[in-house]
Amino acid sequence: MWRTSIMNMRAEKGSFRESFKHYERRESTKVLGPNRHFELVFKKGQWRIVYEDGDEVTLMYAKHERLPMKDFAAEVRASMDVDQFLNQAVLLLDVQDTSVEGIIDKMLHKVLDSRESLITISEAKEAIFTEDSGYLKRLVEQGICPFVEEDDWKDVGRTVHLLSRTIQGTYVSEGGGFDYDQSWLCAMCNLASLQKRHVAIARLKHPANMGRTLHEVRFFILVLTPSKEKGTKNALETGRTFATIFADMDFRQRLLEVHSEAEFKNVLLKHAQDLAAEQSNPSKRLGTHDGDLDFDEARCRLAQGLWDDIRRRSSLYFSDFVDGFVGHKTIHKTISTIFFLYFACILPTIAFGALNDNNTHGQIDVRKSIIGQTLGGLVFALCGGQPLVIVMTTAPLSLYTKVIFNICQDFQLNFHAMYACVGLWNTFFLIIFSIFDVSRIMKWSTRSTEEIFSLFISIAFIVDAGRDMYKNFNHNYFSHACMDEGNTPSVEFPLWITNSSINETQGEVSLTQPCKRENSLLFLLLMCGTVWLAVSLYNFNKTPYLQASKREILADYALPVAVISMSFLGSFVFRDVATDQFRYSDNYPLTRAPVEELPWTASIAALGMGFALSLLFFMDQNISAAMVNNPCNKLKKGPAYHLDLFVVGVVNGFLSLYGLPWMHGVLPHSPLHVRSLADVEERVEQGHVYEIIVKVRETRITGIVSHILIGLSIFLLPYPMAYIPTAVLDGLFLYMAITSLNGNQMFERITLLFMEQAAYPPNHYIRRCPQRKIHIFTMCQVFQLAIMCFFGFSPWSYVKMVFPVIIFLLLPFRHKVVPCLVDGKYLEALDGEHQ
Repeated sequence: MWRTSIMNMRAEKGSFRESFKHYERRESTKVLGPNRHFELVFKKGQWRIVYEDGDEVTLMYAKHERLPMKDFAAEVRASMDVDQFLNQAVLLLDVQDTSVEGIIDKMLHKVLDSRESLITISEAKEAIFTEDSGYLKRLVEQGICPFVEEDDWKDVGRTVHLLSRTIQGTYVSEGGGFDYDQSWLCAMCNLASLQKRHVAIARLKHPANMGRTLHEVRFFILVLTPSKEKGTKNALETGRTFATIFADMDFRQRLLEVHSEAEFKNVLLKHAQDLAAEQSNPSKRLGTHDGDLDFDEARCRLAQGLWDDIRRRSSLYFSDFVDGFVGHKTIHKTISTIFFLYFACILPTIAFGALNDNNTHGQIDVRKSIIGQTLGGLVFALCGGQPLVIVMTTAPLSLYTKVIFNICQDFQLNFHAMYACVGLWNTFFLIIFSIFDVSRIMKWSTRSTEEIFSLFISIAFIVDAGRDMYKNFNHNYFSHACMDEGNTPSVEFPLWITNSSINETQGEVSLTQPCKRENSLLFLLLMCGTVWLAVSLYNFNKTPYLQASKREILADYALPVAVISMSFLGSFVFRDVATDQFRYSDNYPLTRAPVEELPWTASIAALGMGFALSLLFFMDQNISAAMVNNPCNKLKKGPAYHLDLFVVGVVNGFLSLYGLPWMHGVLPHSPLHVRSLADVEERVEQGHVYEIIVKVRETRITGIVSHILIGLSIFLLPYPMAYIPTAVLDGLFLYMAITSLNGNQMFERITLLFMEQAAYPPNHYIRRCPQRKIHIFTMCQVFQLAIMCFFGFSPWSYVKMVFPVIIFLLLPFRHKVVPCLVDGKYLEALDGEHQ
């Protein structure tokens, strides 16, 4: 926290003209520019520069001082201050005023009218505001500047008030920058004729803009004390008590949710008691707690990290269920997150199931994908260390499955047996990694590595959607029938660009097929409509429409509303136009794979493929978990990297034996799961609005219930699930890609390349790094991303097998190559720890 005495150089603007001729003394007028005149005016021992349009320049002195928080455990006066406030509460809830003058007027009237009759409102305001701040207004009141029109008077009174003494919270922003907490303010003053101390707290109905560092004020604390009060009870000490309480973001959020003064007092008293209990804890005073203890401490004992994860998370297991129901708006958040996860998981599962169906000639289909997602998701939600991580099959895993199928076709091997053998070797290596605490090396995974991988996943979603659209237009809009109708030459497209799920024989278009350009236009309409509607509703909180609670509901249910609406539009409103639908069959029952039938040479080959696959699992799982455990998310129960990896390994061993798709932690579902369960607070910095997470409901309920619903969806096949067009699935992919870009600093820095420098956001790396170094670091990331895209989207299946190794090589590249191009002090700002 900072105590501030605001006295800086400023310009006071009044809208009156030619009204300064009554000042006692003035110097000759100077001219700046063609129409800019000013004169020096001496009044009450002070020189001032006064312009003809009413601007006045004075010098003011500003002093910032770090203020230690009050120790509620050691300082008796802190708890006494709270008790006195509760007994003599001056509390204003849902104040409509948004100006600092109006708010203080209401608070002073409530304090002074009934309790301090000897003090006038004007006297109190003289002490609260700077001595010079009301100077121009007082000149008008005294008749020195009588030529002020009525409309101009409002501008004078509105522009001159500055608070003299304030306390405001500060925090370290991303990369170590300094920033103000703009949601609350404590103002203080001393009054000679005051009889005793008074504290008033106002909760504003709407956020108020009170100045340069106070753009979103929701709470205003006013402290009035007698001038001769003893040191432990003076304005500063009393203000420090309440500032310490209001510095907690989670506490302020709870105060916004109460509806009565009694609730307000109870929450305040409870928080003061919690502060005293927490500050009396010796471990807190020693500062030994480290949430990342697993990564930072070296141990020699076998499976020590895994055992620590089990021990820590087992003590919180019951709360993982309770936290899904207890708390303000928790049930609403839980229900909306369940529906979000259901649609966010079931639709990609169907899409990847259809892809695997084509890649494996039906041996892994949509039905098996749903069964696998249900079993894997349920087990991980029940037994995983970090239940906010979402496990799913992914595009790289589908490509790896295709490579295994092609190898089996080439060497006449049983696909199910080979698939199971590779999966079991993968399980073996994952369990080894978890037992030997190999996840510790992820401490070398920095923010840039996570952002590169996250951006690659976004590109993969966009590429998948683009391929499906290309295939549809190539098959319908640019078909031979359509080309012949217009007497235009046929357009040939390379087959390797089309979706990998399409056989080459399907690339040939029959000359007798009718022209169906409307199919492609509807595909484009549904895909773009899905992403537009989902993103618009997702950002609906930022609009002024409806009430805040209704905006939040629409934002929480953005994805379900978009999918259902566009599916209805495509399948019923435009039912005369054919839409692409996924293929469904249940010809392959669930049976155990005959692993024993594989020759030993195939088992050796499976070992190598299983090790490469384990690297992909290791990196994907840990990066997804790291982005969930990001300190910005303010999770309180701690990570469990080793336990998560162990559970994923065991789950995939079972899935492999029964020919079900593999799965691990995924992006962007996992971070979006956290965001869906979070309460957020808006901050404004130099005109740029951004959101921070206040708290997250860390619960297993959402993952468990959503996967039960996914399991029940097996009874909805083929209908009504088939009513969801492929275009809507692709719109979902685009939505996931777009929303995952929020907060990705690599993407933000890429946009800087196309942005005017004056429009650069005032974030930490812009302030701390030369522009050239920022762009060099961004180009390094783009280069790594390009390498990943080359191997990940390569048309050659065997090249894609190197992809897991490429992901792993991101770590040494960041720590060995990048420091040669960008200095360490700049890397600390560009690629420091998450804030």
